[in-house]
Amino acid sequence: MKKTLFTLAITTFLAGTMLTGCQSSTEKAENNLQEAKENVSEARQDLKEARQDSVTEYQKFRQNYEERIIANEKSIADLKAKISAQKKENKANYEEKLASLDQKNRDLKKKLQAYKEDETDWEKFKTEFSRDMDELGKSFKDLTTDNVK
Repeated sequence: MKKTLFTLAITTFLAGTMLTGCQSSTEKAENNLQEAKENVSEARQDLKEARQDSVTEYQKFRQNYEERIIANEKSIADLKAKISAQKKENKANYEEKLASLDQKNRDLKKKLQAYKEDETDWEKFKTEFSRDMDELGKSFKDLTTDNVK
């Protein structure tokens, strides 16, 4: 009797442990589905933040270079006024150089306005445009240095 009671108690304990320890397949599927939904929600939030950061960076970049282009336009106007006071032989040379710089400035302005936000080309565009603007700035400095001589 003790042996039967002891065997029955152990069997009941093991059966209870197994039943409470195991989850049904539907409960597992529900847990997996809930985790997947949370992961998708987090991924969407990360993507949204990344896009906002990218737009913000692009807007700052565009504003900065639009200001530089406007400053270049003012410099061109100032240089035109200075060139008008130059001697005839120097005047034609300076006007030619200034016309070239003015065209480059207008081309860069069009390039900046025509650019559409595209994540794959952003870094390439930013690098090339910055390089072109720096070269234009150096050309302006070279031209004004020549004017001083």
